[in-house]
Parts: sequence; C-alpha cells; structure tokens
Amino acid sequence: MSEWVQFQIDDGVATITLSNGKVNALSPDVIAAINASLDRAEEAGAVVILTGQAGILSGGYDLKVMKTGPEATRDMVAAGSALTLRMLAHPQPLIVACSGHAIAKGAFLLLACDYRIGVEGPFQIGLNEVKIGMTMHQVGIALARDRLMPAAFQRSVINAEIFGPQAALAAGFLDQVVAPDQLMATAHAMAQQLRQLNMTAHTQTKRKARKALLDTLAAGIEIDKLTGLS
Repeated sequence: MSEWVQFQIDDGVATITLSNGKVNALSPDVIAAINASLDRAEEAGAVVILTGQAGILSGGYDLKVMKTGPEATRDMVAAGSALTLRMLAHPQPLIVACSGHAIAKGAFLLLACDYRIGVEGPFQIGLNEVKIGMTMHQVGIALARDRLMPAAFQRSVINAEIFGPQAALAAGFLDQVVAPDQLMATAHAMAQQLRQLNMTAHTQTKRKARKALLDTLAAGIEIDKLTGLS
C-alpha cells in the first residue's frame, strides 16, 4: 500500500484504488504503486478491480512532472505505456470501476481493462491530447484503434472529442453504465462472475487474441521513447 494507491484483497478479488489528489494524477510513483499492487494481485491469483475516489478515475499524467522537461515526460509516458501493456496481458480478469471523469491517460486505463463499468452523471471521458497541444503517441493510437468503435476512434484521437458516460459506452470506452451508488456492487458481482472462468484458458486466450496489439504496443513504446510528444 502507498499514499497514492490503496490495495485490498477479499474473497479472491483485489481492489486497487487510486488516491492521488483531486484528479488522481498518474505520476511515476503512482504508476510504480499500481504495478506493485498488480504484483500482489497476480501472486494471489485474484480478479482485479481498479477504481478511484467518487467523481474521478484519473485526469491523466501528472502535469507537474511534464513541466520539468521532455525527458521526464518521455520516461513517464514510457512507464505508463508499459503499464498499459501489462494490464492488457494480465493473467486474471481486470475490471475498471470508473467512478467519474477519465481523461487522457485516465481514459487509456479504461481501454486497457477487460471489463469497464462507468457511472451516470455529468462526467467527461476521452482523450484530450490534441486539444492541449500534444501529438498522440504511437501506443495511444494503437490502443484506441483496437478498442474504440471506428467512427469514435477518429473523433476521439484526431478531434479530441470528450464523451459523457452514455456516449462513452457507445464509443467503446465503457461496457456498462450504472448509477453511482451501484458502481462497486456491480463491479464485485462481475468479479465473482469472472472468478468462475478457467484462468489458464482465460490468460492464454486473452494473450492470443491480443497478440498483434501487444506486439504493436511493444514496438510503439520504443518509437515513443525516440520521438516523445510534441
């Protein structure tokens, strides 16, 4: 457990809760803490629920780190992309209980999970990189292309369109939208359902189905290290 990420395991379900300020900014330390939590969940063979505090999953990468210079930004984005790669290949099912807003890397967390539950309300979900002057990185483009609906991919990645929960469901960011007070109950019910899977078959099928994507992302990480975001 860290000050930025809480970890709890109960009845075969590991809950990872982001808790880093108002927007759950994803700094190198937060990314490392998420990885440590995934290590613990994997060792326990637990289904994972990733969530945040009420109203927000994450607003994306830590802008304070990005302001320190391009090298720090490249390193942080590379660590975030490696986390994405890991999440997509995680041996147990990974559920995200999106408790509100999910912007930029926060939205990419949605796209890296096996089942995505959001909540009703005036929340924003999407990829705002182009709007704030960042050329979308290779890993982001590849992941969005794979998981979003084709028309939504163009609108999201190129036009930086931001979606409400129901529109995010149609776009492919989410698989289900529920009332806020039903979020964690729904996530835990899904976790218990997914616990009934044969985990060896789940892991092998997931990695086989996503092999082309995983290979593309691994190559994209190396390209992004060289080109950065500009």
